[in-house]
Amino acid sequence: MRLHRLDITAFGPFGGAQQVDFDELSAAGLFLLHGPTGAGKTSVLDAVCFALYGAVPGARQSGQGLTLRSDHAAPGTRTEIRLELTVAGRRLEITRQPPWARPKKRGSGTTTEKAQSWLREYDAVAGSWKDLSRSHQEIGEEITQLLGMNRDQFCQVVLLPQGDFARFLRADAEARGKLLGRLFDTHRFAEVEKRLAERRRLAEAQVRDGDTELLADAHRMHQAAGDAPALPDLAPGDPGLAEAVMTWAAIARSTARERLTIAHCARTAADSARAAAERDLDGVREVARLQRRFAEARERAARLTERADAHQEARTRMERARKAEAVAPALDLRETADAEHRRAAAAEARARGLLSEGAYADAGAAGLAVAARKAAEELGGLESARRAEQRLAELQAERAGLDRQERADEDVLQDAESWLSAWDATRADLQSGIETAQEAATRAEHLAVQRDPARKRLQAARLRDQLAGDTDEAQAQALASRERATDARAHWLDLKEQRLQGIAAELAAGLVDGEPCAVCGATEHPAPARKIAGHVDRQAEEAALAAYQRADELRTEDERRLGVVREALAAATAEAGDTPTTQLVQQVEELERLHAEARAAASGLHASREALAQAEREHARRVAAQQAAEVRTASRAARRDTLDRERAALEGELAHARADADSVSARFAQLELRAARLTEAADAARGAEEAAQRLKEGDARLADAAFRAGFDTPRAAAAALLDDAAHRDLQRRLDAWQSEEAAVRAVLAETDTAAAAQQPPADLRAAEQAAESAAGRLQGAVSARDAAARRCAELDRLSARAAAGVRRLGPLREEYDRVARLAGLAAGTSADNERKMRLESYVLAARLEQVAAAATVRLRRMSSGRYTLVHSDDRSGRGRSGLGLHVVDAWTGRERDTATLSGGETFFASLALALGLADVVTDEAGGVRLDTLFIDEGFGSLDDQTLDEVLDVLDSLRERDRSVGIVSHVADLRRRIHAQLEIVKGRTGSVVRQRGVD
Repeated sequence: MRLHRLDITAFGPFGGAQQVDFDELSAAGLFLLHGPTGAGKTSVLDAVCFALYGAVPGARQSGQGLTLRSDHAAPGTRTEIRLELTVAGRRLEITRQPPWARPKKRGSGTTTEKAQSWLREYDAVAGSWKDLSRSHQEIGEEITQLLGMNRDQFCQVVLLPQGDFARFLRADAEARGKLLGRLFDTHRFAEVEKRLAERRRLAEAQVRDGDTELLADAHRMHQAAGDAPALPDLAPGDPGLAEAVMTWAAIARSTARERLTIAHCARTAADSARAAAERDLDGVREVARLQRRFAEARERAARLTERADAHQEARTRMERARKAEAVAPALDLRETADAEHRRAAAAEARARGLLSEGAYADAGAAGLAVAARKAAEELGGLESARRAEQRLAELQAERAGLDRQERADEDVLQDAESWLSAWDATRADLQSGIETAQEAATRAEHLAVQRDPARKRLQAARLRDQLAGDTDEAQAQALASRERATDARAHWLDLKEQRLQGIAAELAAGLVDGEPCAVCGATEHPAPARKIAGHVDRQAEEAALAAYQRADELRTEDERRLGVVREALAAATAEAGDTPTTQLVQQVEELERLHAEARAAASGLHASREALAQAEREHARRVAAQQAAEVRTASRAARRDTLDRERAALEGELAHARADADSVSARFAQLELRAARLTEAADAARGAEEAAQRLKEGDARLADAAFRAGFDTPRAAAAALLDDAAHRDLQRRLDAWQSEEAAVRAVLAETDTAAAAQQPPADLRAAEQAAESAAGRLQGAVSARDAAARRCAELDRLSARAAAGVRRLGPLREEYDRVARLAGLAAGTSADNERKMRLESYVLAARLEQVAAAATVRLRRMSSGRYTLVHSDDRSGRGRSGLGLHVVDAWTGRERDTATLSGGETFFASLALALGLADVVTDEAGGVRLDTLFIDEGFGSLDDQTLDEVLDVLDSLRERDRSVGIVSHVADLRRRIHAQLEIVKGRTGSVVRQRGVD
């Protein structure tokens, strides 16, 4: 970069227009910028910086452009800086106008105009200037790109501030790091440190989250394992956590399986004990039942013995009643003799008409009476036979019911025996089905864990394939948009150049005779320019500019879209890897198929468990039904024998009582009808034959009848006579006695009942308690076995989940270890970084070493070979190392800190450092030559000899075709340096006086 000319108008202390010709000053290679304090020496450098970057150096920068305006300027004069320079082989002209408050054209007051900027380039072929841009942003970007440095770097390496470098020599490592970081733009290395630290924190958080999940699964396993050993005392992020947890889980699973085996054995033993207790209980119950049956029979026999006298008395009374029945007709005749005498004739004819037997047609009253009595006696004997017949029907019905029950119980026993014979095989099949379904459920869970990551990889792979095509399309679209934007910009610049070339025609179109020209002020316009064919006006230029802006916006949008698609493609590729999508599809389909098969197999788990539970309930029901049928069969045999004996006795009695009739009831009805008719006929005959003598004969007959019946007197016969109700009640009691006696004899004759009576009394309560205790122990054993099985299943599930988490966490942990090492090394906190040097400090240390080497070349000449600047990476106190700067004194051979230099030594050391830094920054900027440098103050601290040596070093810069401007008010420099730029201050503002080489 070489400066040619600087025009300053109404800027800083310069009220009017001033011009600085740097070509003339640079001809000598070394020139002096001097003047009294406050004249404006530094303002010249501010003007150069403002022209290039639109802002003055840091300490003098203000947020308001109005402060740059000179207080000495006329109200209508606008502040303007114009700089002409050559950079990268291009001759440019930059014009800057900061915002200013100008007087209003009408009325009083001021109005603020916006800042304006122009950038032009000289076309050597055409011999004219060509406009490039009027945008502040575009001009700033163009200059920064051409110079290869920003404003801070430019102010540090071109406008060499000696005070800053003196402080730089004495500063600590942190202050040096800030300055060097600003000059060499090492923030990208700090960003690397920051990015590594963020990645370390992110990876650490992921590892901690994974460890937290693993510990949560470990606590769940600990809860599921019951009284398992304590978990490892480790926190998330601790090394060895995964191995410790998985080892503990293996021990817990082994212990749980051992407990399951013990619980299974205990359940089998409890089942056997319960079966034995139930068998004992059934035996005790049977013995107790037989003992109760025998005791009840003995009690019934005792009660029969106690009522034997009453039974005998009842039998005697029944016999007397039957004899008294023969006397009853005589009694009736005696009581009704008088009444029957009046109805005798009519009654005899009616009664004899009802008799169908021819044997009684000629019988007298006596004969009829005898026949009636015989029929009555026979009828009285059939009453008990009729009741016996009813009892026989009941016995036959009960016997048939017993036969039906026996057939039903035989079917039950046969069905139960057939079903129970296949119970063990059935139960084993159902248990096998449950175990198979449980294994399928576990396999389905494992496959589900593998399926979700595979689905995500497949989805990412499909997105990767899609984004690959989108990336090519977006790249082609971005390239096309870039070409269109470039063509639109070239078209706009061509139109703009054509318009500038024909701007005279536009200005001439607005000329009016007699009115002054806006360019020259003349009132006559003899030959105004004319528009030629193809003239470009403002509308065409603005339309081309708008088209270029639209094309540039489209280019920016397409490039942004391309970046988004590329980032998405990188993310999808990172997640999916390089595996082809077809292969991933096959993997996912295989996992889906296996998972579906496992789920289908596991879907029958609930049904299998329900089937097993239903089969066990059916087994219990059939065993109970079998036992109940056996008990009923045993009791039914005794009852059948009793019924058979009673039936045989009743059938013998009824065979005699039926005679030739179909049944006793029919025989009874016949005799009853016959007796009634004979009685009625006898009564009628007696009434008719002996009506007059009935009363007399009645007594005789009654006495005769009583005598024949065995009674001493008729009164005794009357007392022994029973009515029908009393007769039936007495007969019922006699029959009940007979049945009870037969039943007691049958029970006492049973062999098993008698044998049970000989045994000690059965302790049913103790047997029931033993059976309940065995059932309780079995239930507890079953619950313990089920709990142990659930514990094993839960531990297996959680262990598989924890193992999957450990496998998933392995790559994250490796990445975290790698990133943590890199982050610690870059941040200077790692043990491998012995000097605790940060990455940015390491890069700056390399740059500082280059600066020290470049500065030493000039420092040795300035100090007559005495001093050498060296870089030191030793640590200072507790700080980090890397940015130390020492000076080696050749006179003493010792290395010491730069802070120990004197004032003059500090000046030329800092000057050498500034020049070395300028060389290194120039090389860092891409080799852009800095042909014009400025050194601001500091020469007053040098003696004559040192000043000569410093000037010789500065003068030697001409060998590299450089010009150096020294800003100083030291009088001795005005004698030594002939090319001078003097700033003279006055009441109306400062002015510039320039003197070239004599």
